[in-house]
Amino acid sequence: MWNLLIGGVVNLATSHLKNKAEEKAAVHERKITQIANDASWDERQADASANSLRDEWFIALLSIPLIGAFIPDARPYIEDGFICLKAMPDMYKAWLSAAIAASFGLKSLSAWRK
Repeated sequence: MWNLLIGGVVNLATSHLKNKAEEKAAVHERKITQIANDASWDERQADASANSLRDEWFIALLSIPLIGAFIPDARPYIEDGFICLKAMPDMYKAWLSAAIAASFGLKSLSAWRK
């Protein structure tokens, strides 16, 4: 009788440990797949932007206020432009930020903010 009870407990413990090991293996496999997918996304993004002028366009656009800040006659226009941008809806600013982040290969704005 004791052998039957001990055998049942051992089988239960073995089954539990086996399930835990399989669960950890599945989690590990999902992480590996996610890393592979991220690398694939980075490759596609790099290939897509290799022949694109979008990055250069955003750099030029973002440089205009920087350069204009050193030109006294341009300062009022730059200040007015930033006041106008500040008044724009948050949705538009988020879309613009996402477009610029995507252009520079950032998958999320959280990475950009860090």
